[in-house]
Amino acid sequence: MTDASDVILERLMALHPKVIDLSLDRMERLLAALGNPQHDLPPVIHIAGTNGKGSTQAMIRAGLEAAGKRVHAYTSPHLARFHERIRLAGELISETDLAALLDEVEAANGGEAITFFEVTTAAALLAFARTPADFTLLEVGLGGRLDATNVIDRPALTIITPVSIDHQQFLGETLPEIAGEKAGIIKRGVACIVGPQQEASLEVIEAKAERLGAPVLAYGQHWQVWEERDRLIFQDEAGLLDLPLPNLPGPHQIMNAGAALASLRHLGFDEAACEAAVTQAEWPARMQRLRHGPLVEAAPKAELWLDGGHNPAAGDTIAATLARMPKRPTHLICGMLNTKDVTGYLRPLAAHAAMLHAVSIPGEANTLPAETTAEAARAVGMQASPSSSVGVALAEIVAADPQARILICGSLYLAGRILRENG
Repeated sequence: MTDASDVILERLMALHPKVIDLSLDRMERLLAALGNPQHDLPPVIHIAGTNGKGSTQAMIRAGLEAAGKRVHAYTSPHLARFHERIRLAGELISETDLAALLDEVEAANGGEAITFFEVTTAAALLAFARTPADFTLLEVGLGGRLDATNVIDRPALTIITPVSIDHQQFLGETLPEIAGEKAGIIKRGVACIVGPQQEASLEVIEAKAERLGAPVLAYGQHWQVWEERDRLIFQDEAGLLDLPLPNLPGPHQIMNAGAALASLRHLGFDEAACEAAVTQAEWPARMQRLRHGPLVEAAPKAELWLDGGHNPAAGDTIAATLARMPKRPTHLICGMLNTKDVTGYLRPLAAHAAMLHAVSIPGEANTLPAETTAEAARAVGMQASPSSSVGVALAEIVAADPQARILICGSLYLAGRILRENG
C-alpha cells in the first residue's frame, strides 16, 4: 500500500525536476512562509563532510540519548523508507505527522519551484521546532555552504568529518574548493570539531574559522584517538578516555568515534555518555552484517555483509575493514551509479576480493550497466562478471563456495533496496 506521504513527495518532485540545484534562496523563501521554524529549534549540532557524517551523527545521538537527552535527528538519503530521515525526540516520524507536514509545506510553497531536498528539509525543521527536545542533529545533504540545512544562524556546534573528492560537478574539482563548500557551515564564534583532514582541506577550514572567530578543535592538534590493545583511546585537553572499540565495524569508525567524542566532551558530557556513543550507535548499511531474511536463508553458511559507500574514500575504508577480518574468500556483489568514480572505488578493493559480480540497480535511471561495472573491475585487476540480479549473483557464489564472505556494495540505493527486500 502506498503511503499518503509518498503521493505528496512524488507530486512535489515535479515542482523542480532538477535533482540537485544548490541555492539558499528558495529555502529562505519557503521557511519565511512557514514562520521561520529554523529560529525555534533546540540547540543544533550541524555536521558536514564527505565520509562519516552519518556514523558520527549516530554516535553522538547514542551518547546524548544515554545521558537522558531527547534528540531530533535529520539525515539523508534514506535506505528503506523516507521516514528514516526525520527522527523526532528519538522516534522516527509517524506517517500521519509526515503527511500532514508535507501538506502544510506544499501549501506554503504555493507551487513555486523547489527541490525535493528543500521541501523535506523544511518539513523536518518545522517538525523539530514544534516538538520539544534537548538537541537537534542536522546532517548536511551535499556540500555545506549552499545546502538546504545551512539556515541555522547560531548552532551549538559544527562538525566537519573527513573531506575527500566527491560530487565535483556541484562542489568543485579540487580538494580546497570542496573543503571551502563544507566549511560554509562554520558560524561566527561557534566551535567547530574537525576530523582528520588532508593538509589542503585543513588550511581552508582553519582560514574560514579564523575569519569568523570560530574556535577549531582539530584532530591531531586538540584531540587524538587511536586503537590500543583492542580498546579505543581518546585524549583531549580534559584528559584520557579508555573505552571499548566502536560497535560499528571498521577501522575508520575509530576516527568517526573521535569526532563524536570530541563533540560530546565539548558539550560537557561525561564518560558514560562517551562510552554509550561508541557502544550503542546504530547505522544500517555501513558494513552491516545481515543475519535474517530471504538472502540469508538463500546462503545459510555464507557470511553476508552490506555497505552503501560509493566513492574512493569509501572503497579505502571497506578495504581496510576487510583486511582486518579473519581470512575467508570474499566475493563482491556490486552495483553503482554512473555519476560515481567507479575505478577509484574499486581499486582499493581489488586486493581483497576473489571475484566481483556486477549488477545493475533495479529502478534507478542512473544505474551503471552491470557489464560496465564488470569492465571497471577487470581494469583494476579483479576477476569480474555481470549478473542479472543480486539473487542470481548470490546463487552463483554459493554454488561455488557455500561458506564465502559476500559483500553487497557500491551504492546506498542498492543497499536500500536490499534492506527493503530482505526485510
